[in-house]
Amino acid sequence: MKKNFIYVLSCFLLIVVACGEDDSSEQAPSDNFDRGALLVNWADNIIMPGYDNLAITLTTLEVATQGFIDAPTSVSLEEVRSSWLASYLAFQRVSMFELGRAETLNYRNRLNVYPTNTSEIEGYISSNSWNLELPSTIDSQGFPAIDYLLYGLGTDQELLDKYTIGANASSYKMYLLDLVTTMQTLTNEVSSDWANGFRQTYVANTSSSASGAVDQTVNVFLYYYEKALRAGKVGIPAGVFSGTTLPQNVESLHNEFVSKQLLLEALSATLSFFNGEGFSSDFPGNGFGLNTYLDTLGSVKLVDLDKDPDTPLVEVNLSTLINNQFVVAFDKIDLLDDSFVSQISNDNLKMLGAYDELQRNVILMKVDMLQALSIDVDYIDADGD
Repeated sequence: MKKNFIYVLSCFLLIVVACGEDDSSEQAPSDNFDRGALLVNWADNIIMPGYDNLAITLTTLEVATQGFIDAPTSVSLEEVRSSWLASYLAFQRVSMFELGRAETLNYRNRLNVYPTNTSEIEGYISSNSWNLELPSTIDSQGFPAIDYLLYGLGTDQELLDKYTIGANASSYKMYLLDLVTTMQTLTNEVSSDWANGFRQTYVANTSSSASGAVDQTVNVFLYYYEKALRAGKVGIPAGVFSGTTLPQNVESLHNEFVSKQLLLEALSATLSFFNGEGFSSDFPGNGFGLNTYLDTLGSVKLVDLDKDPDTPLVEVNLSTLINNQFVVAFDKIDLLDDSFVSQISNDNLKMLGAYDELQRNVILMKVDMLQALSIDVDYIDADGD
């Protein structure tokens, strides 16, 4: 009887220990990588300088817009158009960082929901009444709405007539300026949030958990790459998810010849972030990026380099595979027409090819990288990997 009791007790203790081991295995394993240095690099050398630069370009855009409103001419029109593109490109460098105040403001959507709702814009202008604070106006503001007001009103002369002799000339001017000043206000609010407290909270949050700043930043980065860049800029207009092409959904529809330029800038920004590269030579970074994190952990992947089933698989650094795939994606995009409207209409297979190469890095980063870093995906995946 005593032996039976000891046996049962021993089994019970083994079960308790086993359950304890199973529970602990679900926690992210600790590593020796300096997450604090990684967060400092992201905040001080990439994110904050990016927002500051965007704020500067938006100030230039506001000045050019005011000049155009005061004297709508072909010269002032080109000046505001040039400033709009410079700001749009600068926006691509920070669009992925939906953190802190940017998240609560719905910053990315406020600045870049496309296609813009042109009928709604015209309705606001005709009635001379709008409120860009309302969620219902989110598809009638930001860079896409300015794209329409600078390029989508007809020929240059017809556009100038809208702002000079047209019945709603004053409303067109007011709406255009309101769009620019709203983007300025939002950007300054995000930039100020980083400078006045959020940066300190962010770099101190080194926890290896879902609430840690590294996990949160990696998730917003991957969400942006997968949903806004891969799907929004390429997959949706190319018809990947709809079964039919949607060229009207390209970024910068009305100035369609910069859609490729915007994509390349966005892809360059994601590549730089992955490698921890500073915003500029003035902010060179400290060498800490997701690539160095993976290398520190010794993350490798078995791959078939020569595509021969008879040869053994080779271990390759995961960071190298991801960087190489970025290069392949760049090469595919370089083959595209400057106008994605034209590319989709004339040879959509090339758009689909570019999408496929972007998608391959979704798998490498979202599956292999997250597994290596013990980070869970915290957003809903509706279209799979």
